[in-house]
Amino acid sequence: MQAFRGMQTLRHMFIQRGATSLRSSSTASNVTQQNDDLMENPFKEPQKGCILCNITLDYKNTQLLSQFISPHTGRIYGRHITGLCGRKQKEVAKAVKKSHAMGFMSVSHKHPQFMKDPNICVVKKFE
Repeated sequence: MQAFRGMQTLRHMFIQRGATSLRSSSTASNVTQQNDDLMENPFKEPQKGCILCNITLDYKNTQLLSQFISPHTGRIYGRHITGLCGRKQKEVAKAVKKSHAMGFMSVSHKHPQFMKDPNICVVKKFE
């Protein structure tokens, strides 16, 4: 009987402090200790990014921008060909259009000087 009354007084103390039972208060302290002891997942793959994620694009860099346009038609390649993320694809498109408007790049075809550059995009060429 004495133990029962002792448990009731403990219960009233925990209810006043916000915990509903002894079990919930002890598990809450264990959870905070476990969160501190956790380490990073060693099997987590690094974040994937496109080839231009760490590069700032400039409309005056025509050699880089010419890698993303068709050599014959002058059209900008799509994301499925370039492999860029959406943000960088939009930046490339804006930079190419601005470069066309400013006169740094020709609109209808790729400059012959950049034809022998290594391909960044995976484009199938029929020769």
